Amino acid sequence: MRLASSLYYDEARPGPSPAALGIVVAVHILVVWLLLHFKVIALPAPLAVLSVSLLPPAPEIRQQPDILPPKPLPVARKPVPAPVPVPDPTVLAAPADSPSPSPIAVPPAPTPVPAPAPVAAAPVAAPTPPRFDADYLDNPKPPYPAISRRMGEQGRVVLRVRVDAQGLPIDVQLHASSGSERLDASALQTVRRWKFVPARLGNEPVAASVLVPIAFTLKD
Repeated sequence: MRLASSLYYDEARPGPSPAALGIVVAVHILVVWLLLHFKVIALPAPLAVLSVSLLPPAPEIRQQPDILPPKPLPVARKPVPAPVPVPDPTVLAAPADSPSPSPIAVPPAPTPVPAPAPVAAAPVAAPTPPRFDADYLDNPKPPYPAISRRMGEQGRVVLRVRVDAQGLPIDVQLHASSGSERLDASALQTVRRWKFVPARLGNEPVAASVLVPIAFTLKD
């Protein structure tokens, strides 16, 4: 019964009308035409997500304080004992309420004056030497020893004579020998009796020394 009624219902159900089919086709055609004649607005592409990783902050560098060397410990100095004042046997009592002495201004030290350069002393004139060759002196010639003549001795004797201010020989010394003791002795004995013109310093006679040469030759 139910099957028969169902079949009857399906056969009695009408299909789509031609007008409805035309509307559906027209709508599809319109959609296609719109897609062909209008630009399709493209949706913006999704933004790329960048992954940024932050670096950890650099550790803070702390400046080390300057290390100063330890200060040397002060050396304890032994206290110098103060000198004990020796009481003066005579004590004068100071007047009561005596005013303190006012300070005395010390004058500035004088500027040292450079010492003058020493003046060179004038050269002392050398005295003129004593003379023994003046004719008025009449000084005898030393005798030639006879034995020296026979032996053929000859030579030159030089004597150093110290003459005083009066012209007299006060010291006679052998300065250079002749090589013969007899000739030297004859010269010494004779010159000790000579007279001299004294040396002079300016106009004043002075004592001085002089060399006296005496020659002994066989031709004399």
